[in-house]
Order: sequence, then C-alpha cells, then structure tokens
Amino acid sequence: MPWTQVYSPIAGNLFISALVASIPVVVLLGLLAFFHMRAHFAAIIGLVVSLLIAIAVYGMPVSLALSAAGNGVAYGLFPIGWIVLCAIFIYDITVITGKFEIIRATIAHLASDDRIQALIIAFSFGAFIEGAAGFGTPVAISAAMLIGLGFRPLLASGIALIGNTAPVAFGALGTPVIALARVTGLPLEQLSAMIGRQLPFFSVIVPFWMIWAMAGWRKMLQVWPACLTCGATFAIVQFLVSNYHGPWVVDIAAALASIAALLVLLKFWQPREIMRQNQHEETVAKPSSREAFIAWMPWIILSVVVFVWGLPQVKTLLNNISLVNITVPYLHNQVLRVPPVVAQAKAEEAVFALNWLSATGTGLLLSGIIGGLLLGLSPAKLVRIFGHTVWRVRYSLLTIAAMLALGFTTRYAGLDATMGLAFASTGSLFPFFSALLGWLGVALTGSDTSSNVLFGNLQQITAQQIGISPVLAAASNSSGGVMGKMIDAQSIVVAGVATGQEGNEGEILRYVFFHSLALAILVGVLIYLQAYVFPGVVP
Repeated sequence: MPWTQVYSPIAGNLFISALVASIPVVVLLGLLAFFHMRAHFAAIIGLVVSLLIAIAVYGMPVSLALSAAGNGVAYGLFPIGWIVLCAIFIYDITVITGKFEIIRATIAHLASDDRIQALIIAFSFGAFIEGAAGFGTPVAISAAMLIGLGFRPLLASGIALIGNTAPVAFGALGTPVIALARVTGLPLEQLSAMIGRQLPFFSVIVPFWMIWAMAGWRKMLQVWPACLTCGATFAIVQFLVSNYHGPWVVDIAAALASIAALLVLLKFWQPREIMRQNQHEETVAKPSSREAFIAWMPWIILSVVVFVWGLPQVKTLLNNISLVNITVPYLHNQVLRVPPVVAQAKAEEAVFALNWLSATGTGLLLSGIIGGLLLGLSPAKLVRIFGHTVWRVRYSLLTIAAMLALGFTTRYAGLDATMGLAFASTGSLFPFFSALLGWLGVALTGSDTSSNVLFGNLQQITAQQIGISPVLAAASNSSGGVMGKMIDAQSIVVAGVATGQEGNEGEILRYVFFHSLALAILVGVLIYLQAYVFPGVVP
C-alpha cells in the first residue's frame, strides 16, 4: 500500500509546515555560509536533519526515507559525480602535459584583458558546453580554465557560476524544456517560445552583471562594447532559435554566434585600459598555430564528443546497448503524490538509470583518453592521472552524494511540495513568486530539469486557478530556475573542486548568493509584467 504525502503536517497549517520543511536547507546553507564547515560534513548533517523531519514530522516510513536517500546517493555519484570526475581528469591531463600553459598563452594573445577572457570562457564557451552536456559540466570546465588562465580561485568560481545562468533552461540539448512539456502536457513549441521571450533579456544583462561582480562598475563600463556584443548576439539567436526552431540547439547556436561576434569585435576594438589583476605573466610568447592546435586538441575533442553524445539518436543507440534500469527497492511506486501538487494522485517512480555508456561523463572520459593518447601519454600514465584525480575529488564526491540524498529525501517526503504550495498561495502576486518557486526548485535539486519535473505541474494548476496563462507560469519555473543554478549545492561543490577550494564552499556561496537572489527577483518582475501588463507576449 503506497504511503500518501501530507503537505501540511503541523496542525494543518501550510506556512508553519513550510518553515519546518525549509530547516534542512537552512541548516545546510547556514553551516556552509556562516559556520565555515567543510561541505561534506555540512551535507551529511543536512541529510540527517531532512531524514528526521521526513520521518518524525511528515510520517514517512523509515524504509522509504532511507531508500530515497540511497537513491539520491546513487544519483549523486552517477551521473553527477561521474561528470565532475571526468571533466577534472581532462583538465589534469592538460596541466600535467604542460599544454594548459599554451592554452593560456593563446587566450592571452587573443584577449589580454581579464574581463574579455571571462566573457569568452565563462559566458560563451560555458554556454556551448551547457547546451551540449549540462548537469554541472560547464561550471567544472569553465572554472578550471579560468584557474589555468591565472584567475584567483574564488573569482574563477564566482564568475563561472554567474556566467552559467542564461543558458541553463535550454541546456543538454533542451532537456529541461522537454521535461517541462512532458510533465505538464503543454505544447513543447509554446514552452520553448515563451522561455525564449523571457531569458534573452537576461542573456543581455548577465555579461554586464558578471563583469560588474568581477571588477566593479567603472571597469565594467570600460568593456561595455564587449559585454553588449557578447550578450546581445547570444540573446538574439536564443530568441530566434527557441521561437522558430525549438529547444534543442538554442544554446549551441547562440554560444557559437556569441563567440564569433566577440572575436570579430576584437579585430576592431580593444579596451583602452587593459585589466590584468591575475597572476599570469605580463608577456607570454605567442604559440605557433600548430602548438595552439595540439594544446586545444583535448578541448576540441571534448566539444565534439559531448555534442555527439547529447544527440537523441546517439543517446538512444548507446542506451539500447548499455542502459540498465534498476527499480529502487522499497521506494518505486510506494509514494503517492496527491492534489493540489498534481492534478490527480500519482505514484512516484523510483528507477535508477545506469546508462554507463551514454552518460555525459563517459563521453568526457573518452575525450580525455583520446586527447591524452594524442598528446603522447601512455595508457599506464593515463591510469595514474585518473587515480590521482579520483583521490583529489574524493571528498567532493562524498559531498555531492550527500547533497543529492538530501534533495531526494525532501522530494519523496513532500517537503519540497510544502514549500512550493506556500509560494503558490500568494494569489495575484503568484506570477512574481512563480519565478522564485523555480529558483527554489533548482537550489534544492541542482537541476532545472528536476525543478521543472518537481514544480511544473503545480505552476500550471495554480495559474489556471488565478486566471493567468499556464504556459507563462510553467515557463517561468524554468526561467526563474536558471538563477538558482549558481547557489545549488551541487554547483557550489563542482566549482570548489574545479578551482581547488575544497573546504571553502561557504565562501563561494556567500560570493554568489546576492547575485542569484537579485537576478531571480528581476525574473519575477519580468514574469509579473508579462502576466498583467504585456499578456500579448504569451504564445
């Protein structure tokens, strides 16, 4: 007999219940941000608190709670941890072979200004990786590349996280939008178009915001042509592709256009005052074309492989060969999610997909092996480098596993739904809070896809009740969610690993939290205006 979720377990009071439901997240973030606790300890404590509340307050059976946590641990290690591990493996290969020095030199000669380098790597190239792979890959790669260019670790982490916002809704070949359409039953093309009428505003804003966070207002104004070229090109292509083609290649097309436009601009314009606050040398010999190609080869291979790995046809083929679906014991179809969170009562599935061949991390591993062999490394040397990478990210993998366990426990226990219903009870202000609900969903789950699955249906139902467009509300979940990406625990840990800041995750969180919340509020304002002032923008 399935266990039925209860959304107001404390005296039937939704708001008191929501405050209690938020305790695990508050504990986790508080331990990181204010008590400077190491992330794996904070995550484990947050997990224990979530289990206690799920069992003692929400009445979840112990077997279900432990099984949900175990499911989260498995998902944290694979595919999320697998992506992080293999992305850092590629970075370690380029560092050990000395090729990262050449990469650094090529970018320095392309754009010697730190701000331009940040736009190229953290915004444009990161968006390309987001579009092809998603799920933490762009933060890991962008942050590692910025470190290699001489950026301070905290700055590299913060810039990578802020830059990885506007592309997230269309990441991994449109996976979040496709999942949103599937869970809500709304037309995919309308959801894609609506999100494409929300995020382009922020695609223009984010490059300016990122450089402002990095260097301050005055130094941001010095490179406004680069920020505008980068952001506006991305925004225009993002709008056109999402509205007239679909969600699949939005980020890839927009990122390539953004990079091309920025390179053209640099042929005719350079900032008057060059900013070099990082530790790289003032003068670096320009590599030859052959040296640059060889050094960039692992990253070129990575870009090609993750793009191919993300194609639906290739993914289907690889899944047919390797996919093993494992039904999670005690949990599969044993938790009943009920109205008003869903239209009708629905048993929650719990199937762990062991797609070891089609996983993005496997594509990254293959890229590293091919790139390493072409750079002259022996198989034995590659094995030693991989072992070294595993050792240095061991605590981070533990942290990711514990944080995903916390997220899965709150989901299956219904704590997330309680907080979502509290947001949904805001009446005519709901369009504003619908964006913050998406922000909360990504902050809790670490994924815009997961947030859409979690709250997409709730957004649609609430919109129908208050008389606004369900397409607008559902789309706002995804658009608001992208701003939560920079503070979700998974992304914070990934950024910490990539920049060698294991143990300083709280500092990274403090650096980006204001930016995340402020941008989410701006998304909420835009959604409110689209609901009541400019309803004609809704397809």
